[in-house]
Amino acid sequence: MALKPDRIEAYTDISFFMNETGERGGVVVHVGGGSGVSMDDANAVVEYAANQSGTLPAGLLLNDVVDLDLTRQHINWHRDEVQVGSKVTLLRQGQVTTDMVASGVTPSAGESVYYGVNGLLTTSSTNSVKVGRFLSALDADGYVKVDINIT
Repeated sequence: MALKPDRIEAYTDISFFMNETGERGGVVVHVGGGSGVSMDDANAVVEYAANQSGTLPAGLLLNDVVDLDLTRQHINWHRDEVQVGSKVTLLRQGQVTTDMVASGVTPSAGESVYYGVNGLLTTSSTNSVKVGRFLSALDADGYVKVDINIT
């Protein structure tokens, strides 16, 4: 589980598709040439970046993206799962509690948040864009409260 249920979702976006599996709670980036304007543009795609250099953040992923054989089982709606290739919900502004923090990062309340490799949150601005600020330090379970503001 990458997100805890205590959230403030001020501004979300459902304009983009995700064509790979992914756990909710990290920052996804824009890929492809789609604009997301027409709500069904298959080229409006987001992903977790293997290298954040030169990418732009689209939002914090609020769904688990899974690859299931839907002829044998159904999506778990209680876990907010979506099938690979489906629309995803992205948080653009709000607050979440997530454990998607880069290894070795020890954030402090008030520190700036940047996204790193695979969407993990970090305090390093190297090759990245600011996406918000930390509202707490890591707790005993590795979760941190974050204010997301992607404009």
